[in-house]
Amino acid sequence: MAKNTICLWYESAAEDAARFYAATFPDSQVLAVHPAPGNFPGGQKGQVLTVDFTVCGVRCMGLNGGRFFQQSEAFSFQIATEDQEETDRYWNAIIENGGQTSECGWCKDKWGLSWQITPRVLTEAMAQGGAVAERAFAAMMTMQKIDVAAIEAAVRGD
Repeated sequence: MAKNTICLWYESAAEDAARFYAATFPDSQVLAVHPAPGNFPGGQKGQVLTVDFTVCGVRCMGLNGGRFFQQSEAFSFQIATEDQEETDRYWNAIIENGGQTSECGWCKDKWGLSWQITPRVLTEAMAQGGAVAERAFAAMMTMQKIDVAAIEAAVRGD
C-alpha cells in the first residue's frame, strides 16, 4: 500500500469515475473495488464503498460517501500535454463525457472533479518569467481549452 494516497469523495459513482480515468489517461488503471462490509451513510452493505485506482501513475482512492461533501476547484488534477492533439484528446474526453468547460485550461468532469489540461509550452513559458511569461499568461487568460499555437505565438511575441 502506498504511503500517501489521494482520497476523492464521490456521491456514489467512484467506480464509474475510476474506470473513465483509466480508459482516458495513460498509466492509469483500476486496481481494486471494495464493497462495504456494512451499511454506511449513503449506502448499504455490499455496495461499492471504495475504489483503488491510479491517474497518470498517481495513486488514488475513490470513496462513495453520499451527498455530504462536493468536489471543489480547490483540488484538481493537472495533466501535462505535449501538443494540441493530446490537449484536445483529454479535454474533449472530459467534456464529451458530461463535463463542463471552464477558463484557462480548466474543465470539470461529470462527477465534479476539476482538471487542468495544460500544454508544457504554457508551463515552460510561465517558468521563463519576464515578458515571455507575461505574454503567455495574457494569451491564456482569454482561453477555455488552451490553444497551443496561440501560446507559441505569444512566447515569440507575435
